[in-house]
Amino acid sequence: MTKPDPKTAEDLILVATVGAARGLKGEVRVKSFTADPLDLGTFTELFDESGKKSYRLKITGKQKESLLARIEGVDDRTAAEKVRGLKLFVRREQMAKPQDGEFFVSDLVGLEARLQDGTLWGRVVLADDFGAGPVIEVELINGKNEMVPFTMEVVPEIDLEKGLIVVVPPEQLPVGPEEQNKETEEEQEGETKEPKR
Repeated sequence: MTKPDPKTAEDLILVATVGAARGLKGEVRVKSFTADPLDLGTFTELFDESGKKSYRLKITGKQKESLLARIEGVDDRTAAEKVRGLKLFVRREQMAKPQDGEFFVSDLVGLEARLQDGTLWGRVVLADDFGAGPVIEVELINGKNEMVPFTMEVVPEIDLEKGLIVVVPPEQLPVGPEEQNKETEEEQEGETKEPKR
């Protein structure tokens, strides 16, 4: 397996991952991370995480949350199954420059992760999307790693200039009305009923 050059890795932006094969002629499902999923088809060249192997992709359709696509050189189901899980990147200069207040998710890697009271919680080591929504992986100060969803509730503040994000660990999030009602119902169901006399 080709290892990415650290300098090259900083220049790459994750834009898609290849999913399951579809049919017998090499078509694949693709999860696009661009603002408009169909924008993925505007890139003339995509790269693997090493930045050394390139791919050409043609969008052929859309199915639910995924795009359908053909990858040049992938002509049958066997070849399509071999590229399943492949992460596709573009070079930073291929992307439009972020406007004020915008950023690339990959720019989060390396930032400090602090709790709302300012306590250092860890450092972001990964920002990715495995199909169930974007997540960030934080290397905690105790040496362990923890994955948290990349949502406004969990990551309410991002400050690239200060090099940090503010994290509210999921277990510290306030319980919503639906969850409270559910907990109350479960408690009531668990109570022992007084026997009739």
